[in-house]
Amino acid sequence: MVGSEDTVLVGLDIGTSKVCALVAHLDEDRRVRIIGAGVVPSLGMRKGGVVNMDALAKAIEGAKDKAERTSGYEITSALVSLSGAQIASQNSKGMSGVAGRTIGPDDTGRAIEAARSIAIPYNRQVVHVIPRGYIVDGQDGIKSAIGMHGYRLEVEAHIVTASATALRNLEKPLEAAGVAVDGWVLSSLAAGEVVLTETEREMGAVVCDVGAGTTDLAIYIEGAVWHTAVIPVGGDHVTSDIAQGLHLPQETAETVKKRHGHARLGALGEAGPGGPTEGEAFAVRPFGQERSVQIDRRELAGIIEPRVEELFSLVRQEIKRSGYDGLMPAGMILTGGSSQLTGIRDAAADVLRLPVRLASPMDLRGLVDQLHSPAYSASLGLLHWARLQEEQMALEGPGVGRFILPRLDWSSAAAWLRRLLPG
Repeated sequence: MVGSEDTVLVGLDIGTSKVCALVAHLDEDRRVRIIGAGVVPSLGMRKGGVVNMDALAKAIEGAKDKAERTSGYEITSALVSLSGAQIASQNSKGMSGVAGRTIGPDDTGRAIEAARSIAIPYNRQVVHVIPRGYIVDGQDGIKSAIGMHGYRLEVEAHIVTASATALRNLEKPLEAAGVAVDGWVLSSLAAGEVVLTETEREMGAVVCDVGAGTTDLAIYIEGAVWHTAVIPVGGDHVTSDIAQGLHLPQETAETVKKRHGHARLGALGEAGPGGPTEGEAFAVRPFGQERSVQIDRRELAGIIEPRVEELFSLVRQEIKRSGYDGLMPAGMILTGGSSQLTGIRDAAADVLRLPVRLASPMDLRGLVDQLHSPAYSASLGLLHWARLQEEQMALEGPGVGRFILPRLDWSSAAAWLRRLLPG
């Protein structure tokens, strides 16, 4: 196993609003320390899917160049985030015979491979096979079966698939920017690595990563992922409503949303006889106006609130559809760039009738001045996912345990996170 000073990890978070490239190494305590970052506006993405390959390639190259300059390393490959409507998931079971001996990595690997052998359409590709738990001779609730004795080993696994076409369309701009894909990680699972506490993970909670184009969900119960989903609605839909309702350019509407927006109309004071009180109005110049006009924040909130309620109604429907709506006493952990909208936590709690916590990435080290924000949860989570995957392969062998990237050739697993060459 390479030493900490040689272990360099790269994560590339490609979203609808931004592309974020992060470079990190593991310190003497094997904790992630950021040594390089590059963040640029995203171009060519819509609702988590590619709509302009050339524009996206330029954005990826811009983020890569910034991360290379700050870290001093040349980026040749990265772990890449994945979102969008092309994502689907299901649960599966697999079994392998053990014949009464000690269970080893090969046995769990065969059980996981059996769980993975589900019928999927020809145009879909398995992205994750994540064990939820093991069953040894009928005894369930086992987190790791390695070292136990038994005759029959079963695994319950959560399987995430993606459109093969969508993956290829995302690979092309990455290739054009000179970045090879070490593996894909669903955005909500990456975010969960840096916003969830172990107590929340064990008791049952849902991670809700609200981005610009999509809202990514991951339900954790008994320490494992039980359900994932992507809802094709995000913060850009609120911005579009503001742009249409107030007749503003899209960029101006985004600025207005961030500076003056509120997701709860009832939280704002009533306007007085002479109009809105000081601080409850803002100046903006709509289309067709020669000068700025005053807009009451209540009018803006009246546009935002219905769209936010619609978003969390869709989240509630997805949670009910999963069948696990009664198994999450820890509630929702809300993160992502659009979770910074004032009042959104209260709106989510009201619609879902669950405890809601607004979360930013925890336990940051290194060059993290600009990363203390919910907007970077998935970006930072990619690095933690890479660290845990590497450690697990070193201890248990590839294809075993908490994280699986079946896309890779296990014969070359030792080179899975190909380290960076000093630039």
